[in-house]
Amino acid sequence: MTAPSPSLPATVGVLGGGRMGAGIAHAFLLGGADVLVVERDAAAAAAARDRVTRSTHASQERGLLEGSVEDALARLRVSVDAADLADRQLVIEAVPEDRALKVASLQRVESHLRPDAVLASNTSSLSVTDLATVLERPENFLGLHFFNPVPASDLIEVVVGERTGPELVDAARAWTEALGKTAVVVRDAPGFASSRLGVAIALEAIRMVEEGVAAPEDIDNAMVLGYRHPTGPLRTTDLVGLEVRLGIAEHLASTLGPRFEPPQLLRDKVARGELGRKSGTGFFDWS
Repeated sequence: MTAPSPSLPATVGVLGGGRMGAGIAHAFLLGGADVLVVERDAAAAAAARDRVTRSTHASQERGLLEGSVEDALARLRVSVDAADLADRQLVIEAVPEDRALKVASLQRVESHLRPDAVLASNTSSLSVTDLATVLERPENFLGLHFFNPVPASDLIEVVVGERTGPELVDAARAWTEALGKTAVVVRDAPGFASSRLGVAIALEAIRMVEEGVAAPEDIDNAMVLGYRHPTGPLRTTDLVGLEVRLGIAEHLASTLGPRFEPPQLLRDKVARGELGRKSGTGFFDWS
């Protein structure tokens, strides 16, 4: 059985087992931690287990898993009760990017945690300092922004709120390294570093499609071949989800000004249910 790195918490909880939450759970399982995923109901919990199981098998096939799939999955539990998180050293909230939902989720989880436990949010754009205002122990809270798909991504954005303890930042760096990823530490600001830059490029690419400058594939190829981006901004938007991009853009427009105002084309696609890969179509055909 794989033992967790001394730098990694031995017990980790993930609130939310969707694509991001399952990816986070997968990463900590591969690191050797005991992982508990909490979902809203039995069907969602079963789906979360299935996602993590499939990704763990995929890691074994790529030679990325130390030990057996059986050993890794023996350290995975799923639950529908947040009280089961009471023994966790680290809990990462990975619910959808909605402030009211995140606030309610963080408060509920913190009420069950022991005083020395660390609570983190996987938010990609919401203020960590603002989220911390509803918590009793804001010094034990920070942002850990993972990237999709988590197993293949090399980055974790460590977001430092105004009341985040400095020792927690050092610990987050160590956790990131133990997961085989690289940490970038950013001050809590709208969109942090990654979402702010990524959305800025994506919104301009969408405006270019809207204005008929070039086809989506040609715009993406310009960035992939000309600037060596691994994936173009429009294909990345399809992978992230157009409704997610729209939500982040609206938040940034409200905090940083009209330069982040979403193009009408993005609003129209979301209204039609063209959300990217998850719906089968976005800027590209995924069917």
